[in-house]
Amino acid sequence: MVSTLYWLTFSCSYSHRLSLQSRRLNLPLSFKSSCFPLSFKNTHRLIKSGASQYHEKDESNEIREKGNQGTMPKHVAIILDGNTRWANRQGLRISEGHEAGARKALEMTMDFFSLGINTVSLFAFSTENWRRPEDEVNYLMAIFEKNFKTEIPHFQRHKIKVSVIGNPVNIPSSLLDAIHEAEEATKNYEGKQLIIAINYSGKFDILQACKSLAEKTKSGLIQVEDIDEKLMENELMTKCSEFPNADLLIRTSGEQRISNFFLWQSAYTELYFPSVHWPDFTKSEYLEALTWYQQRKRRFGRRV
Repeated sequence: MVSTLYWLTFSCSYSHRLSLQSRRLNLPLSFKSSCFPLSFKNTHRLIKSGASQYHEKDESNEIREKGNQGTMPKHVAIILDGNTRWANRQGLRISEGHEAGARKALEMTMDFFSLGINTVSLFAFSTENWRRPEDEVNYLMAIFEKNFKTEIPHFQRHKIKVSVIGNPVNIPSSLLDAIHEAEEATKNYEGKQLIIAINYSGKFDILQACKSLAEKTKSGLIQVEDIDEKLMENELMTKCSEFPNADLLIRTSGEQRISNFFLWQSAYTELYFPSVHWPDFTKSEYLEALTWYQQRKRRFGRRV
């Protein structure tokens, strides 16, 4: 009985034609000789993979063109949800899920910047996350510290300004030192800003802003009548950004809530809730999110 998989030895001329076609489709070729064995199934998978990459590149270019017309968000905020569930589904340790999530965050941030997005905010660790198992919390603090230290050359090479927001209380001193080093090394860059929220709470952010305004009123620096939205925003932790209010907020893993993230800054934010876990949030997923955003009609209370 003939097997459904036929192994062929392609002629040199056919191999050359396939190589040219693969280059046009941006296929990964690893063939060293001019004649090579390949199954029909693998050939189909190879061409399908290349066509998918080609489609994504076309879609990315289309979105970039639209962004040049002013429809690209200036600030994208992301709640990185689903690392643990992704790891469990893959049969991996929780730590491996967080490692995959960290790699995805860096990759996605670079892609967003390449599309012309100015600010990317990542909700890396919430105040409520201290309730997780101690081993997991300690591992997260360690991976944050390692990444801040090792990625400084990357941030400098790409001229990315790094800012960390959140309550410094309970953060390990070694991590605070690494944060300070990364912020100092990148503080003069403009045009691309990565904001990382660690031990952040939207409620705490608003509360500390109110306390600051109260202290300034008490000391006579401002009058109660002076307090408005502008003064309030100048006291929020996102004052470090040229674009403090998120245009688009993405939360992966299917949960449809913002979980105490950017409560003030999300007043007019478009909310997008894909069902995939964060490590599986691929290029096609975020291109779909940006396309969805560009189709939204943002009226800010006006009648258009």
